[in-house]
Amino acid sequence: MCDSIADMTTVVTDTGLGTIRAGILGGGFMARVHRTALRDAGGTLQAVATRSATSGRAAAEHLGAERAELDGDALIAAEDIDVVHVCTPNTTHADLAARALTAGKHVVCEKPLATTVDDARELVDLAAGAGLIGAVPFVYRYHPMVREARSRVVRGDLGALLTLDCSYLQDWMLLPGDDDWRTTTAAGGASRAFADIGSHLCDLVEFIADERIVRLAARTRRVFARRGEHDVDTEDIAALLVETESGALGTLLISQMAAGRKNALTLELHGANQTVRFEQERPEQLWLGERGESRMLMRDPATAAPDSARLQRVPAGHPMGYQDAFNAFMADAYAAMRGAEPEGLPTFADGYRAAILTEAVLASAERGGAWMEVSTS
Repeated sequence: MCDSIADMTTVVTDTGLGTIRAGILGGGFMARVHRTALRDAGGTLQAVATRSATSGRAAAEHLGAERAELDGDALIAAEDIDVVHVCTPNTTHADLAARALTAGKHVVCEKPLATTVDDARELVDLAAGAGLIGAVPFVYRYHPMVREARSRVVRGDLGALLTLDCSYLQDWMLLPGDDDWRTTTAAGGASRAFADIGSHLCDLVEFIADERIVRLAARTRRVFARRGEHDVDTEDIAALLVETESGALGTLLISQMAAGRKNALTLELHGANQTVRFEQERPEQLWLGERGESRMLMRDPATAAPDSARLQRVPAGHPMGYQDAFNAFMADAYAAMRGAEPEGLPTFADGYRAAILTEAVLASAERGGAWMEVSTS
């Protein structure tokens, strides 16, 4: 069973860490999101490094960093950097994160934390042994209405959990000409759709439900054998049956080929007393269903559960979205680097959990959808 909200505490100690000085490895979309979030959290962007000195200089200028480092080694070794943000292709994550931890830096690493369970476990142990913070941006936890849903589950509003109906749908790989570095295991790892977005979905399921998935059966599909000028060896679609610790059964559909769906992450949890539904593309609202009535609950800090209210920077009626959630995640990650213990911060342990689930999904799919037991680690 996951730790309940009632079991979580916040302890602040003096680490002597003032303004947190950051370095970013990578210069793409996620680097821009990290840049905005770390500055909002009170950090400074000291340096950027990419695959070449030329692209590094361009990225540093675009992101507004103090300088561009020659390469990743130079950035990791820099004495004026407290935290390294890893925003590079998937198969580089584990090595870069390990090197940064070894150099005494905190790490914020994009998911997947690692493309193997063993590598992810090593990073958890390395961070713990060094007394450093390792965080993974499962940022959908930071939508206030997600915290509202979780608080209602934990206090028993839903009653016993019966079933789950969840999905994460996108369409950016719909056409045969759509291509990306994630389509090959060399850069993206053995899984694409599940590791990329299914990991977010499962993290949110377990976070809101406050319990683990203990067994699953999965089928995957690769629609196009080739994209661009190369073969494709990762999946476009994954469909899962899952069972949780309490015996609840659920369906999870993950697809990057759902026409018209841009970032449709949806969770519906059915309890013996009540249903709760959250849609990431409509993050300001939560649908609550009961036998006698259904209603839409809108975000409002004045009436929200405490853990939801603390994330609400603006009054009701002033929309909050993805960057707000990312900013709140980064604020918690940086607070942890200063000694706090913010409730719900996704750490390397959660990245390790995602690796366990990814491995189980691939193993089940290879066996034609056989049921697989999933460790609750």
